[in-house]
Formats: sequence, C-alpha cells, structure tokens
Amino acid sequence: MSNEEQSVENQVNNDAAAIEGIIVEEEIETGITDDETVVTSNISVELLQQQLAVSEKKATENLDKALRVQAEMENLKRRTQKDLDGAHKFGLEKIAKELLGVVDSLELGIQAATSDIPEVLSLKEGAELTVKQFEAVFAKFNIAAIDPMGETFNPEFHQAMSMVPAGDAAPNTVINVFQKGYVLNGRLIRPAMVVVTQASAKVDIQA
Repeated sequence: MSNEEQSVENQVNNDAAAIEGIIVEEEIETGITDDETVVTSNISVELLQQQLAVSEKKATENLDKALRVQAEMENLKRRTQKDLDGAHKFGLEKIAKELLGVVDSLELGIQAATSDIPEVLSLKEGAELTVKQFEAVFAKFNIAAIDPMGETFNPEFHQAMSMVPAGDAAPNTVINVFQKGYVLNGRLIRPAMVVVTQASAKVDIQA
C-alpha cells in the first residue's frame, strides 16, 4: 500500500470515528437510547388511544343530547300545532255560548206568541227569520243543535231535568226537551235539558 492510499484510509477511519462520536454525544446529551425510544413510542400510542376513547365518548354524549333536543322540538311542534288546531276549532266557544242565550230568548218569544193580532204575528215572523239567520251562521261555523226528542237518553249530551214513568214509551227515552243543547265541531258546549222516562215499578199481586 502506498503512502497516499494509507493516508486516504486513515482519513476515512478518522471521519467514521468522528461521526460515531457525534452520535454518542447526542445520545448522551438527550439521554435517549434505542430501548427508551421504543418505550416512548408505546406510551405515545397508548396516550393517543386514550384521547381517542375520550373523544368518542364525548361524541356519543353530544349525539345523544342532539337527538333528545330534536325529539323535544318535535314534541313541542306537535303540541303547538295541536293548540293551534284547537284554537281554530274551538276559538268561537265563548261567543257561541253567549249567542245561544239570544237564540233561546227568541225561541221562547216565538212559543209565547200565540195571539192572532197582526202586530204579534209580525213580531213572531221577524223572530223566526232571525232564528233562521242564527242557524245559518251556526252551520257555517260547525255549531250544531242537539234536539233529542224521542231519542234514547245519552248522558254525554243530555241533562235529565226529571224522570217520569215510561207509559207507552220505552224506558230511558227523551219525551220532552226543555232546552236544546249544542256542540261546536263535535265538542259539547251545552247539554240538552230533557225529561226522561223510567221503567215502571213492578207490582206483585198476591192471590
């Protein structure tokens, strides 16, 4: 080996030793070995997994909260719509009850007008026309009269003012209507006041 080749080889060895020395110095300065690097990596993975689990739990909780809020909003929407429908259907109930008193007075006046005097007959005719106008308005707003003459007594829509022996009528039959009842969109706003028949008491005849 020539002197020149020996010089090159020595230079390469010196460079390799220098690089190795630098690596060792860095490991000493940082205090990290290969084994510690592996441990650190494992710790990082476990930490990330824990953080992921926490995030997934929070995401599930938030989804549950969102679903509950959505369900509450749907319920509120249905309740609101129901209230609106009720307001539209039954908003006239109070004024309807007030108007029923006027109709009752007109009908009582018509029943009482039995005279043949022209003035009385004229007033009676006017009252009858007014009642018909009321009936037309009531029909327009789904206010229907309950006039159960001859029907079976129904406690949901009738109020029994008195009970009398059945006679020729079947028991529990309405034989007289003191005052008509009314419903608004199918809901009772005033029951009909009626007289109802009852079964006759049986009399035992002993020989």
